[in-house]
Amino acid sequence: MDFAPSLYRFTMHIPIYQVDAFASRIFHGNPAAVCPLEAWLPDVRMQQIACENNLSETAFFVLHENPLRIRWFTPTVEVDLCGHATLASGHVLAKHLGYKENPIRFDSRSGPISVQVNDTDYTLDFPADKIEKLPLNHPITAFFSNPAEAAYKGRSDYLLVFPNETDIRQIQVAFHELARFDGRGVIVTSPANSVDFVSRCFYPQSGVNEDPATGSAQTTLATFWHARTGKDHFVTNQVSARGGMFSLHIKGDRVFITGGAHTFMSGICTI
Repeated sequence: MDFAPSLYRFTMHIPIYQVDAFASRIFHGNPAAVCPLEAWLPDVRMQQIACENNLSETAFFVLHENPLRIRWFTPTVEVDLCGHATLASGHVLAKHLGYKENPIRFDSRSGPISVQVNDTDYTLDFPADKIEKLPLNHPITAFFSNPAEAAYKGRSDYLLVFPNETDIRQIQVAFHELARFDGRGVIVTSPANSVDFVSRCFYPQSGVNEDPATGSAQTTLATFWHARTGKDHFVTNQVSARGGMFSLHIKGDRVFITGGAHTFMSGICTI
């Protein structure tokens, strides 16, 4: 069969990296795609690339900008803040692209953020969330199999608090109904057995039923647990199937989120 030669005339080659973020080793944490650009692409093209990648987030930045502006896309929408893809971007810049500034500073839809490159891991500097308490009969609680003991709303996500770690590990979610609800998604959390607290994160509204390790959610979680316990430092586990480990430090209106990153693959996106 003959194909038109124009089918083989590709005009753009974009580097792409897939990085497991908030992971102690490969195949854990949250995989993110990172695409360094020479110039910004149309929004529709970045959304198509993110959809093709089919990961919870794909990050884009333009290498010559100062400060670097970072944008994040799920398979279906652009989001205001993403932790794991920012950490993955810092990893790519430091380990693969020879970027020397430290911390690595980004401008974003959520304001200035940064990634500190440490010896064995990375620390995000993110804005703390602001949360408001909701009544326990709020409609968001109806989409979960277990009764929550408290409900809150942050800038983007809902937060439901449960009595113990077993609730978090065994909870069932009505994803189809939740996908039609407002907000970016829902974080669930409880005290933990071996760390300070555990969590899981559900984002069917953004095309991701369950996110494995969610950096941006830690801004909400740190705000809540700091208010409840008075503590400034936390070690926490997101108990998804892949798992995610975080070390958190809340200071004023900032949350410092530390975790590891490991490159799974690198290649070229040909458009």
